[in-house]
Amino acid sequence: MRGFLAPAVRPLVSDPQKTLASLSRHRRSKVARAAHTTLVKADQWARGDLAPGELSSALEAALVASSKKKK
Repeated sequence: MRGFLAPAVRPLVSDPQKTLASLSRHRRSKVARAAHTTLVKADQWARGDLAPGELSSALEAALVASSKKKK
């Protein structure tokens, strides 16, 4: 029982991050391309890893833009 004295550290994941993580790889790559970043960095952000502020805001904006229905 190694490490039982310390509480488990879990990253807090927001709703946009959960939404991005639930998308298929193809959709995630489209969102990453729209945010001018790589799929790896977008996946890291979706898991709750640390990311620069401009990257997270760009990914959130691209996620909102891709989820809007085109008429």
